[in-house]
Formats: sequence, C-alpha cells, structure tokens
Amino acid sequence: MKDSYYFHNEHQLFRKSLKDFLQKEVLLNVDSWEEIGRLPKSIFKKFGDMGFFGLGMDEKYGGVNTDLFYLVILIEELNKCKSGGTAASLLAHSTLAMEHINKNASDQLKDKYLTKAIAGEYVGCLAITEPHSGSDVASLKTKAAKKGDFYIVNGAKTFITNGVYSDFIVAAVRTGKEGYDGISMLLIDHNSKGVEARPLKKLGWHASDTAELSFDNVKVPASNLIGKENMGFLYIMQRFELERLVLSIGSIAAAEDALEYALNYIAERKAFGRTINKFQVIRHHIAQLSAEIECQKAFNYQICKAFKNGQQVKKECAMSKLLSTELMDKVSYRVLQFLGGYGYMEEYKAARIFRDSRLGTIGGGTSEIMREIISASTIN
Repeated sequence: MKDSYYFHNEHQLFRKSLKDFLQKEVLLNVDSWEEIGRLPKSIFKKFGDMGFFGLGMDEKYGGVNTDLFYLVILIEELNKCKSGGTAASLLAHSTLAMEHINKNASDQLKDKYLTKAIAGEYVGCLAITEPHSGSDVASLKTKAAKKGDFYIVNGAKTFITNGVYSDFIVAAVRTGKEGYDGISMLLIDHNSKGVEARPLKKLGWHASDTAELSFDNVKVPASNLIGKENMGFLYIMQRFELERLVLSIGSIAAAEDALEYALNYIAERKAFGRTINKFQVIRHHIAQLSAEIECQKAFNYQICKAFKNGQQVKKECAMSKLLSTELMDKVSYRVLQFLGGYGYMEEYKAARIFRDSRLGTIGGGTSEIMREIISASTIN
C-alpha cells in the first residue's frame, strides 16, 4: 500500500523537515545518550522550538492543528534512530503525560503545564504502574486522601519513563473505593516535598531514564486534579488506544530500519567467495520479513485512519500492538543472526536493536493482555 493513500504532500514535507532535524540533533548524539542513560533536557527544548510536541494539541496553549498522520510520521522517524530509549523518552512526554493534560485537564492546569510542555520547557512522565499492579490497573494502591484544598499522596510507582528527570508527574491515584471506580488522575510537581525517584537499570532503552517513584505524604493542590474525581480509570482506558498505536507504529518503523541495516551489512559481508546476500536461505528470510512488515504497516495505517475518524478500535489496537511488537522481536532476532558474531558485539547496532525490541511486548499491556482483549471481543 502506497504512503500517498494516507500521506499528502504537506505530510511528506513535514517528514523531510523532521528527518533533517533528527540527522542534525539526534542521530549524532544517541550513542552518548545511551552511555549516560538519559536525554539532556536541551533536546526537549529543541523539539519544542520546532513544534514537534504540539502536534494535535490545543492551539490555545501552543499546539498545532494537525491530523493524526503527522504524529505517525514523528513516531516512525524517531523509531528509526536505532535507540528505543530516545524515542520512548520523547514520546512518553508527548503522547502519554501531555495527552492526559490536553484531553482532560482544566484551563488552569493547561496554562501552567501544557504550555511549557509543548514548548519543551517542562518534561513530563505518566505514572500508572505500581510494584504490585501492572496491567491490572484497577488494583493500584497509591492513595490520595482529600484534606481541605489538598490531596495527601502516599504510595509508589515503578517502571516510569522520564521518572527521574521529569518536571511533573501525571499519576493515577486512588481517591475512592477499591476497584475501577475509585481512581483519579493527579498532576504532581516532581520537586514536591516527599517525592523521591530511584533510577532503575534496564535490559534496553538505555537512553531513557526509568524510575521507581515513591510518595511520602506529598501535598498536592486539589486544583491539580485532572478531569473529574474517580474517573481516572476511564481516562486511562481511553488513552490506552493511542499508547498501543504508538507502540505498534514505532515497532514496525524500527523493524523496517533494522531490516535496512541488515540489508546493508549482507550486501558487503562475504563468505565462500561471495556476498552473503546471494545465499538463498538469507534471501528467503529477508523476503518473508519484508512481506510481514509491509502487511502489518498497512493494517496499522488502516487503524490509525479509523482512530482519527473517531471509530471504536479497542480490539484493533490490541491486534496491532500484539502483531507489531512480536514481529519486531522476530526481526531483531533475525537481524542479529544475519550479523553472526558481529551481531553479538556492542559496537554493532544489532545488539542494541535486539535489546530495545524486547520491551514492546511488555509495555502498554503485555502480549498476554492483548490476547485477552481480542478474545473477549471475538469469542461469545
């Protein structure tokens, strides 16, 4: 399926501008960011200056009135930087933390936080997962007790992208009874007294900082409530569709890029007197992976169009996320195998690609949860 079915000329001009920016400001720096374990805040400001964080956001606060496929382009090109952590950190800020503020926060909160987040002056994180509740969001334990004009927050979150260096936290907290109905979304300043962040070491995504957050009697203004009290579970579920699309689109873009990386290698690597791209077994693997990537990309674009048009795509997003992330795992395994011993060496990007891909089938709901969602929508 040709890109022109979904992307018009303005989209393609945007892609070119973005690629030029990434070549200058990101690709030359990702190795150093991988080493230090985080992105410098200066890169967020540069993204903000270019308007990349404002795609589809409220124009009143510095956003840009663009359709979903501009965001698709941003996701794709970020995931072709061969640094899953770089893409994760930037997109966790814009498509996770900022999205909750943009969709549900008061004008007061948007004025204070969304404007600066779009400009790249503030960095945000979304804190839902807890040490004892991941995909089971309804069982979260972090409590926010209302006392006058404030909430007092106690609890812990884990696996939080941007959790160490962010300026604000969009946190899911329990303000009511146990279960689905007692969850709210609260915006917490990271520098509030009682907030602590412990850095976590990860298998992959080394360029993004990841934290375990603890809240010890953190005093948060009641006006920092995002949306309505005890409606947080609904807001989280509504945002999950976009989060899963982000992971799906990113996985396929990364798979495309990884396969291109392998194609360049096998065109130069020689064995038994010829380049290894001449061996049938390798050519057939390439053909199979290429076909699967193209088919999955077409499916993802179809879902994006339906999502853009306001259609219900919960099941389709789960399908997309399941198939896209597992395909990326398959591609990353095969790419490393194409490179043989060199693929196992850190000086080659295949090792990083392999490590980074593994998170896709876990984050945003595991593959097992995706199968549960699909089966519930398919089997009577």
